[in-house]
Amino acid sequence: MSQPDKKKFLQLIQQHRGIMHKVIFLYMDEAEERQDMLQEILLQAWKSYPSFEERSKFSTWLYRVSLNTVLTAQRKNYRQPDTEPLEAALHLSQQGEDNTEKEWLILTVRQLPDIDRMMISLHLDGYQNEEIAEITGMQKANVALRLHRIRKKLAKKRQNYEGLQ
Repeated sequence: MSQPDKKKFLQLIQQHRGIMHKVIFLYMDEAEERQDMLQEILLQAWKSYPSFEERSKFSTWLYRVSLNTVLTAQRKNYRQPDTEPLEAALHLSQQGEDNTEKEWLILTVRQLPDIDRMMISLHLDGYQNEEIAEITGMQKANVALRLHRIRKKLAKKRQNYEGLQ
């Protein structure tokens, strides 16, 4: 890779670093685990960057690299996602602190299956259905349907949570 390409890569990574952190936070529990995954994503992005053809936005490409890296690592480690009931997780998070809407949403999204977690995260980040379809490899119509179902699922969980208070 030429020096200008390296410089451009580093600038793009710096500009879009929040994408990597968000994906890692949604899938990794421990701080050390998150740091290791950040390094792995950076390595995979560096190795893949020469093949980035700029047919999509860099942020879309980096999201896909980040998700693929995290999901591949999870499959290799045979890790199961945390399946603690949402109510228990919320109860623990309320001890000694206020539970904001954002905290509730993060806890709830972390309870979703991997593909749903990925899709709603992209949606909440403002990606359009076409971009989500490109990242996930799904058809645009399927993305719209799944997002609708995920939103309904989240609304139901929110309703149940409010009933507990």
